[in-house]
Formats: sequence, structure tokens, C-alpha cells
Amino acid sequence: TLEGHTSWVCSVAFSPDSRQVVSGSDDRTVRLWDAVTGAAPQTLEGHTSWVRSVAFSPDGRQVVSGSDDRTVRLWDAVTSIAFSPDGRQVVSGSDDRTVQLWDAVTGVAL
Repeated sequence: TLEGHTSWVCSVAFSPDSRQVVSGSDDRTVRLWDAVTGAAPQTLEGHTSWVRSVAFSPDGRQVVSGSDDRTVRLWDAVTSIAFSPDGRQVVSGSDDRTVQLWDAVTGVAL
């Protein structure tokens, strides 16, 4: 059981390699889950209304979400994420074999 959304889950999909699951919810978030462990390494926020549909790209590197806020958002599918000890930076690892540093306050890549 994958738990974490605070409202109804409207859409789910497996990644092409079946290693991840993406879910979209009435709580206005998109979550990426590890299909083996059930861990939710990433919650994607940005929609201002219910997320009605989610899907992975054919190569599994991106997730697309559609919302009642009348937007479609394209997200990078990150497989691992962590905060720096001081909380000012975030590091992400992805299936494309990259590691990226982010400013935790602004969300800008460093």
C-alpha cells in the first residue's frame, strides 16, 4: 500500500521499466513512488487544483500531469532526492545518470 496523499487519488501509472509509480491526487500533488519499496522520494507541487491525470514519458525520464487548474505540467522523473544538512540545498539523482544541486528556497538549479 502506497500512502501519503491527503485526498483522493485520481490517476496512477507505472514507469516503462516498472520501477516507479506516479500518482496524481485531489490534494493537488503528484507523487513519485519506488514500486519495490513503496518509498515516496519525491512530491511534485505546483498545481492549484485537483490533479486528474498523470503519465510517464516513453523513456521514463519525465512525468506529465493534467489538472483542473487547466494546466499541463512536465516534470523530470527523479529517483532520489535529499536535503543538505543546513536545509539550503537539495540534491537529486535521476535515471538519466545525472546528479543535480538545487537551491531549496528558490528551486533554481545551481
